[in-house]
Amino acid sequence: MKLTRDGIAYRVACDLPDGAYVNLGIGIPTIVSAYLTPDKEIFFHSENGILGMGPVAKPGTEDVDLVNAGKEFVTMLPGGAFFDHPLSFSIIRGGHLTHSVLGALEVAANGDLANWRTPGEKVPGVGGAMDLAFGVKNVWVTTTHVTSKGKPKILKACTLPLTAPHCVKRIYTDIAVIDVTPQGLVLREFAPGLDPATVQSQTDAPLQIAPDCHAMNIPEAPKGVPLAA
Repeated sequence: MKLTRDGIAYRVACDLPDGAYVNLGIGIPTIVSAYLTPDKEIFFHSENGILGMGPVAKPGTEDVDLVNAGKEFVTMLPGGAFFDHPLSFSIIRGGHLTHSVLGALEVAANGDLANWRTPGEKVPGVGGAMDLAFGVKNVWVTTTHVTSKGKPKILKACTLPLTAPHCVKRIYTDIAVIDVTPQGLVLREFAPGLDPATVQSQTDAPLQIAPDCHAMNIPEAPKGVPLAA
């Protein structure tokens, strides 16, 4: 069994602490805000100048003037604020965010992150990802464990251009939750129906098994969307 994109986002939402200030990157991270529980107050930031962002707007409720950095229509929570680009990046570079949730193409055993360019593809640049990787204490990554061709994304060393070195603290994939520590990668959880050996077989870098490593507790479709398949 593997987690869906929503399942990965749900698992991240479970770990965000009450009162956190969080930037959500493009892709899977943007779904995280849909799975917060009412007992948590999380302040979501977008680098185009928003603090206090709510979930992605439902179809038919979009405000054409309200988008996140990934050009998705979003909502605002009461008390939210808008500001210019320099202030938004001052929030990032000043260390005022507690968490950054980013997508990844590759992650190395030492926490190196590559998430902005693959060979042969034209892209405008690394954008705000470099600032978020350097300026935020807790950088969490969401990604599928392997590529569409079955090659591991969690490697001994990245092969793609780096976004930032030694920045990733935790990796959430469709089959595992892995901590990046000075002693190496530590497997914390694995998807239901799997085991640590299966996760290691799909990981290039060696994994240490946490003493309390266990299968994830994933509920059945809390919002009508399957979290695992």
